[in-house]
Amino acid sequence: MPQDGRGRAGVSQLRASEAGAADTGPPSPAREPAPGDRALTFAGAALVAVYAPDAVKDELRLLETVGQTGSRHTLPERLVLSGGSPAAQAFRGDRPVWLNAAALASSYDSGTTPPRAGTSLGALPLTADGRRLGCLVVVGTAEEGFEAGQRRFLERYADAVADLLRAGSDRPATPPLLDPALRGLGVGSFVLVPDTGVIEADETLLELVGITPDDFDGRADTLLVNALPEDMHALMSVLEPSTPAFARRELEFRVRCPTGEMRWLSLSCRVPASPDDRPQQVLGVVTATSVQRRGADDVSRIQWLTAALDDAATVQDVGRVVVTALREPLAADRVALAELREGRLMVIVLDPPRPAAWPETWRAEWRSEWPDAPVSALPTLQLALRDGRMDLWPAGTALEPGLAGIGAGGLAVIPLPAKGGVVGVCLVGWDQPHEFVTEERSVLTATAALVGQALERAHAYDAEQELATMLQRSLLPRRLPPLPGGTAVARYLPARRGLQVGGDWYDVIVISEDRVALVIGDVQGHSAGAATIMGQMRTAVRAYAVEGHPPDVVVSHANRLLVGMETDLFATCCYVELDMEEGNALFVRAGHLAPLVRHPDGTTEETQVEGGLPLGVLAEAEFPMTAVALAPGTVLALVTDGLVEAADLPLDEGMERTRAALAAADPADPGRMADALLGDIGRREDDVALLLLRYDGMTTRPIRSGWVVWRLPDAVMHARRFTARTLRRWKVDEAADGVLLVVSELVTNALVHTQGPVRLDLMLRPDRVRVCVSDASPRAPAKPVIVDWESTGGRGLLLVEAMSESFGSVPVAGGKQVWSEIRVPRWEPAPADSALVPGGGLS
Repeated sequence: MPQDGRGRAGVSQLRASEAGAADTGPPSPAREPAPGDRALTFAGAALVAVYAPDAVKDELRLLETVGQTGSRHTLPERLVLSGGSPAAQAFRGDRPVWLNAAALASSYDSGTTPPRAGTSLGALPLTADGRRLGCLVVVGTAEEGFEAGQRRFLERYADAVADLLRAGSDRPATPPLLDPALRGLGVGSFVLVPDTGVIEADETLLELVGITPDDFDGRADTLLVNALPEDMHALMSVLEPSTPAFARRELEFRVRCPTGEMRWLSLSCRVPASPDDRPQQVLGVVTATSVQRRGADDVSRIQWLTAALDDAATVQDVGRVVVTALREPLAADRVALAELREGRLMVIVLDPPRPAAWPETWRAEWRSEWPDAPVSALPTLQLALRDGRMDLWPAGTALEPGLAGIGAGGLAVIPLPAKGGVVGVCLVGWDQPHEFVTEERSVLTATAALVGQALERAHAYDAEQELATMLQRSLLPRRLPPLPGGTAVARYLPARRGLQVGGDWYDVIVISEDRVALVIGDVQGHSAGAATIMGQMRTAVRAYAVEGHPPDVVVSHANRLLVGMETDLFATCCYVELDMEEGNALFVRAGHLAPLVRHPDGTTEETQVEGGLPLGVLAEAEFPMTAVALAPGTVLALVTDGLVEAADLPLDEGMERTRAALAAADPADPGRMADALLGDIGRREDDVALLLLRYDGMTTRPIRSGWVVWRLPDAVMHARRFTARTLRRWKVDEAADGVLLVVSELVTNALVHTQGPVRLDLMLRPDRVRVCVSDASPRAPAKPVIVDWESTGGRGLLLVEAMSESFGSVPVAGGKQVWSEIRVPRWEPAPADSALVPGGGLS
């Protein structure tokens, strides 16, 4: 039938003329219910109300009501908490109370308004986290009360209201509950006129079936264009309810969304009574469900199990599905699932999970979460695994101690086949005598094949994820170093799809005692190849930073390295070098997100850092530096795009959310601050890296003094004099002999074995003096392997090692620096000691 108008979701009225059926179909009602009203109509509710306890007055007070259009029902503002009202009973007993019209009429108190004739009532407790938050009261339209499907819907509705009530419990005013809870359930509703094929659907339903409002023309066949063909026969019974016997129907069907995702939907519908017993309207609701709901028949049970195992990724997921599929439907008392590995049974799940519910020999092996045992200790299982045949042992069968007590009334031993072998076994036990009927044997046989294949897939998936996790951990820092004047924390979350290893990385590099580098980056792609490039880039950046290069040179060198790898991947990077003593930071950004800064007063901003091209694009790319001064108490946040961008989250909005979370978090605990920034980001499309630094400033700054060593015959003497003067000024004369010896040896080595400038730097900390001699040679000094009485050199470094608390050599830009630390009596610095004492010139 042609469609002349464009139907829209949420239209308040069905227009027969727009459907081209003005003369052929029954007239549409003057006004149809709004989407929320339609859901309540389907649930058989004329009025819904929320009551919350008033501890002061020992009563329940009415918070909010929602009713169908035209509803004339009223409810009291307050109910005595200790009274006999259904709401008070449900609240005190923590269980739903359902009353039909007759029961409701006989239950009201003399002090309350009598119920309207022909109405029913439901009272559902609102609980969350073990707390009683209130009661949901539903006034029904049917005299016989609420049907089972309506009760299930209202129980889900009550759970959603309880969650909102709990979330708003810390607010001064209670926010709206009933309408937001209904929307949060993701319930789509529709009104169908069968004779015309015209259907009115709300926006939630269109979203569930994968159709945009602009593409919907008000026709039932358009609404179901994405439904799978094999489910259409069931849907046709809803679209064409030809018999008066059709009053209510529940079914599951699947749709294939434009994105390729297959979605399970649950549909419940009912036909309101009409004078001529002809179905004039069909009212229904549609909700999303993870898998097909289990039916009572064997075919439905196998269909549910197939769909559930298809979604089970890990071995533990398979175990949970098996327990759900077998224990309750078969009225079993125990279910055990074990995987066969190298002749041992590795238990995956036991239900019930209490050790006392299982044999004594099992409890003796209970060393971890679940026990494990060699197959040879259980002859019955060994025989079943060898033959691959299911064994059903009736009540009274004598079994070995390892199986005694699992199924006194009957035990099913079910080997799990996969790829021509047996990968595990499932045990199902009953305490009371159980008769194994033919249909049940068929179900167990089909279940064994499905579970065995799913277990094999899940084991391979777990092994792959374990390998990915080990690879990721080996490529990222195991721990972050302690920093003087600051605290750094990091978080990494892999993507929840495919191989859980990606190209995001972070690092904290201690360059010197007062300088630290922070780096975060992201290699294009999400694979082992991207992770390999990530590891190489992290190593390269660390090596260039430790050599002492400035930030722009570090990033430039890393860029040339990635270009030279001739890979198709590129990387983004943000590099920060921070002077922990002064708070001066130098930023370099290569195609990466700008860093976020939280100032000590709590304000946040996105730091304006001049950017360059991503790494690996152009070998001669330039990477400018941006200087920013950080005050003590500042928090610096570096993030990757997995945190702030997704298919349904624009980058600008994601950055704004993260900035707001940074402002709201408590900087006293950087770890919790990082967790607050991550939040509950649900199913991640990309991996996430986050690096936070709280800059506190150095409480005790070292005192420094420097000297340029000129290449003169008496250069060592002048260096010793400068050192002696400096130690006297610092009042650490007690360590003068050891420090002077170290200065003599290091300066002599630099003058004899290198060319170019030489510099001596002294630094005083509360408990030690640090001597640093820098020269232009990149070669580190080497201690002699053998020193005897005939040797003419090589003893200098041995003397330095003997006099020093510690010593070593580090590369710096243009050469190296040899350093030594000598312990001195502890001193407390005066305020004037915090200044940098310059040195230089000849004495």
